[in-house]
Amino acid sequence: MKQGHPKGLYLLFSVEMWERFSYYGMRALLVLYMTKHLLFDTEKAGQVYGWYTGLVYLTPLMGGYLADRYLGARKSILIGGILMSLGHFAMAFPGLPFFYGALLLLIIGNGFFKPNISTIVGQLYDKNDERRDSAFTIFYMGINLGAFFSPLICGTLGEKIGWHWGFGAAGVGMVFGLIMYLLGQKKYLGDIGLKPVRAKSVDQKDEPLTKVEKQRIAVIFILSFFVIFFWASFEQAGSSLTLFAERSTSRYISIFDWEMPVSYFQSVNPLLIFIFAPLFSKLWIYLAKRKKDPSTPIKFVIALVLLALGFVLMIFASKVFEKSGLVSMWWLIGVYFLHTMGELCLSPVGLSMVSRLSPAKFASLLMGTWFLSSFAANYVGGALAGNYDKMSPVIFFMIPTGTALGAAVFLLLISKLVKKWMHDNE
Repeated sequence: MKQGHPKGLYLLFSVEMWERFSYYGMRALLVLYMTKHLLFDTEKAGQVYGWYTGLVYLTPLMGGYLADRYLGARKSILIGGILMSLGHFAMAFPGLPFFYGALLLLIIGNGFFKPNISTIVGQLYDKNDERRDSAFTIFYMGINLGAFFSPLICGTLGEKIGWHWGFGAAGVGMVFGLIMYLLGQKKYLGDIGLKPVRAKSVDQKDEPLTKVEKQRIAVIFILSFFVIFFWASFEQAGSSLTLFAERSTSRYISIFDWEMPVSYFQSVNPLLIFIFAPLFSKLWIYLAKRKKDPSTPIKFVIALVLLALGFVLMIFASKVFEKSGLVSMWWLIGVYFLHTMGELCLSPVGLSMVSRLSPAKFASLLMGTWFLSSFAANYVGGALAGNYDKMSPVIFFMIPTGTALGAAVFLLLISKLVKKWMHDNE
């Protein structure tokens, strides 16, 4: 086994860290900005949030296709970074035309950037290189490092000084990433990703799918369907849970005589991922060596149950708020802890599952299916969040609790069939 990693990985780690800094910094302020500055009602703010966070998972289909066929991954990353920088800076200007134009630039830019930087990480390694999983773990840490710091910096500027300062800081972060990419790409990436991938085998396209391949594809579609239930509720973090943090949570810390900004809660999830992702990675290896590693569908069931338990906490927190007023911030921290544990049972496991089960000739298409499930989930989650003011918080949080538990039970009932269709032993 080769020791260490190519220097290109650490370049991409840094670029992705700054890109995620910009994305999550802006996202932490988005709902608050719409409801407190633009004076949108919660229904409209939830719908805009849902469309935005959904479309950023839809456009990578377009960006990946254009990179493969015409542009190459490296040029696509550059185009995406420039568009996103312009989008963040457009948010720094007042007025609805700038607001909606900024969202459009961010959505399109993300489509060029998101799929292609991950592709280049994979291309740094041979297909059988044992360092590949470790490399993606390091890359994933970069994502969450940026996601941790951005709400602290952009959130503080946005809430305490001015909204447009927070959005401008997100733009500066994206520019930092672009500068690092431009300075380091030739030196550390060589020729990787420069040319579009055009080569396609006619014979391979004409070969019919085997029964095993068809069943594996069915598994991808089945599990992608259940992923919608997970992410639709998980993404309440940026909408209804943010509103609960603002309106119903005591954020005053007497020992420091300081009130914590609402956006800081957005840093809890990436911090927990940064701490627990390596532990989960070792846990799966430990269980696999003892032949006790849960199957992929069972890991998804666990994720959905943990998600539901988080919202059970929110039901109790809402009851305490209705009875006694502002609640402790530890309720929300507990929710984010349970949801993060669920994410670690589902997100990296799901990506691994899609890449493992996809027939080679449909690999990009089926990965696109995975992203499409996130698009659907974010739209549904936004629509749900738009109803936050139409019912009591107790009733509201019963909805994601019930849907997550229902999905978990249904998936558990069919888990043996799903596991059989995966044909992992073949």
